[in-house]
Amino acid sequence: MFLQAVAGGIAPVLMMVGIFAIFYFLLIMPQQRRQKKWQAMLQTIKSGDHVTTGGGIKGTVLSMKDDAVVLRVPPDNIKIEVARSSIVSLTTEEDRS
Repeated sequence: MFLQAVAGGIAPVLMMVGIFAIFYFLLIMPQQRRQKKWQAMLQTIKSGDHVTTGGGIKGTVLSMKDDAVVLRVPPDNIKIEVARSSIVSLTTEEDRS
């Protein structure tokens, strides 16, 4: 009788632990991997790289500051400064070839 009471109280706890584990492996861990990959990509940006911002602006990196990047945007070769964190993708010269 005591064993049934203990087992009945453990089952919901084990179910909650199982649900948390599923959420961790399906949602949290992949997001952490993407975040680390994105941070590494931001660290490797250099002059001459072609980037795309979150707003869809595509340009060539001219120079970098601590938290900003100066881009040259075609077709008029306008220079704009965007936040480094707004860059979502990077295309290096090797990738374009």
